[in-house]
Amino acid sequence: MGYFCAGVPMLHAGAVHHNSNLMKNTFSTLALFLIWSGLAAQITTDDIDLLICKEQEAHQRNFTGIPVLTNPLTEDFDLKYYRFEWYIDPAVYQITGKATVYFQTLTDNFSEIHFDFSSQLGIDSIRYHGQPVTGTQSGDYLLTVPLPSALPAGRLDSLTIAYSGAPPSSGFGSFIQSQHNGTPSLWTLSEPYGAQDWWPAKNGLDDKIDSLDIFVTTPAQYRAAGNGLLVQEYASGEHMTYHWHHRYPIAPYLVAISVTNFVQYTDMVPLSNGVQLPMLNYVYPENLTQAQNGTADLVQVLQFYDSLFVSYPFYEEKYGHAQFGWGGGMEHQTMSYVINFGWGLLAHELAHQWFGDMVTCGSWQHIWLNEGFATYLEGLTRERFQSPATWYSWKANNLATATSQPSGSVMVDDTTSVNRIFSSRLTYSKGAYLLHMLRWKLGDEDFFQGVRDYLADRRFKYARTPDLKAHLEAASGQDLTGFFADWFQGQGYPSYQVQWEQNSRNKVFVQIDQTTSNNSVDFFEMPVPLVLRGAEKDSLIRLDHAFNGELFEVPAGFAVDTILFDPDLWLLSKNNTVAHSDIVGTREPAFGADAALYPNPAGDFVRIQWKGLSDQLTGWQLFNGLGQVVGSGEVNGNQQEISLSGLPSGSYFLRLITRSSEQLPLHFVKK
Repeated sequence: MGYFCAGVPMLHAGAVHHNSNLMKNTFSTLALFLIWSGLAAQITTDDIDLLICKEQEAHQRNFTGIPVLTNPLTEDFDLKYYRFEWYIDPAVYQITGKATVYFQTLTDNFSEIHFDFSSQLGIDSIRYHGQPVTGTQSGDYLLTVPLPSALPAGRLDSLTIAYSGAPPSSGFGSFIQSQHNGTPSLWTLSEPYGAQDWWPAKNGLDDKIDSLDIFVTTPAQYRAAGNGLLVQEYASGEHMTYHWHHRYPIAPYLVAISVTNFVQYTDMVPLSNGVQLPMLNYVYPENLTQAQNGTADLVQVLQFYDSLFVSYPFYEEKYGHAQFGWGGGMEHQTMSYVINFGWGLLAHELAHQWFGDMVTCGSWQHIWLNEGFATYLEGLTRERFQSPATWYSWKANNLATATSQPSGSVMVDDTTSVNRIFSSRLTYSKGAYLLHMLRWKLGDEDFFQGVRDYLADRRFKYARTPDLKAHLEAASGQDLTGFFADWFQGQGYPSYQVQWEQNSRNKVFVQIDQTTSNNSVDFFEMPVPLVLRGAEKDSLIRLDHAFNGELFEVPAGFAVDTILFDPDLWLLSKNNTVAHSDIVGTREPAFGADAALYPNPAGDFVRIQWKGLSDQLTGWQLFNGLGQVVGSGEVNGNQQEISLSGLPSGSYFLRLITRSSEQLPLHFVKK
């Protein structure tokens, strides 16, 4: 789904349903269909702002009483092929046509087939092997068709459903009528659950249609856009029929048509595999110049994505655009629908051809695999083709959006709410920043290799977050369980408190604490980027922050006067502070091979921290200068604060004791 802004009107069918001429138009349209079926079996700051703008106005409708997850009644067959034959007059809110579906049974004794299909559309006929059968519509969205005899598992079979009516309007509209420049326009937009509003479908995210043919007949002054290749267009009296042919697996919500008085043109795109890909554009006549400028710029973006990941997935057919009147864009497979031709919108929808279309999220809980990637890839085009300031602004805007509230997870916790699924803050901006942080954590080579492996593995299939995680782990050798627990399932973000001092020219001591905005995550483990700055030079350092209060000894080699926290905006964080302070006293902390003790000199307490020893340590002992034990205890976690209250000033030794009885002594002074 593309992004869109509040204030752009949502056009939907509801305003048309009360047209007094609707019934007259319905009979007229049906007559025409019966005749037909017998004859023919510039880059601006506005672009940047568009990505991070609020989506509330366009997300007003939630679903009630509609099956929003996989319908268990449709799990016993596999979709293979659809042939759609539709009559569409964009001046009339109506669909008339038929759907021929080829399916393969998955169970024995398969005696009836079920479809998710609106009961507001009337069934004109159902034919099985050329013979009429009777279907039953029950509830709002269930069509049941009993078969004359039961089928065994593995049987390939088919039936044809003819239907007509005014589809309901749900989600983002699903079947939408409007006007542009006084000309009627009609298009479909089925994400997330709208396919069932206008054709008999399987509405879950568990079965892709292997291939399809779409025939749209419409009055001759209009053109019809669709998925795949336009293989034929021909006249039937005062009507034109457009035949679109698609031979790649496709999720039901990505099937789409759009009809109005389009003008068309084509940009050619040389791909890395040697293919000359046609970018076919159907646009409103009044916006032709704007469209030509925008799609010309997109040629380099398509080549960039094609080289960065895997070849454009649908290179044997096309990529393209159809303009529509909805406030944003929608990544219909091989032909995105867009309201305008700005850089950000086109780059976002194009990215979906890889992330969302070729590899589709297997649950709306994991929609960030579609939208987070498309948002981040649009950002990468800023980094690749535009100025450093533009790339920085893109990061800053998404960072501000993602941290504008203290709670909320990237994982969708309510898949019945369209608002929640398509949250600009969580699904788009925070989802994109999750990827940005993975890139920082893993490094470019491992990150992009892991993503390429993920795409190759799930090619033309569905995927969930563990699929991506597994490939990133395999490419990098890192365990990302904690990362995804914090950033995908957990809520909120960290705020960092950095203290530092330099006791000699060669050493800087840095202590890092963090607080979290939501108690679902007690600590975000991330490598923290800092820049040490002085009159002589700047130095970027990366500190693997594992626990609060962690103290780092950083080699410098020059006089540091400033430390900058994450100046390139790698981390999803907010309200960070950096302070020059006396964190270790006038002496250096006592550093052993695996542990550090500070402050030194100490006051009423001393803090000990260690790395990589937690499973080996059994306890600690505190000795005074005479070798007498003045304190002892067990270890807890990766650090411990030990009270020195009541002890006199002087020299002390703190010993960490391991399971092998090895003792690690650290010397310090109490003031």
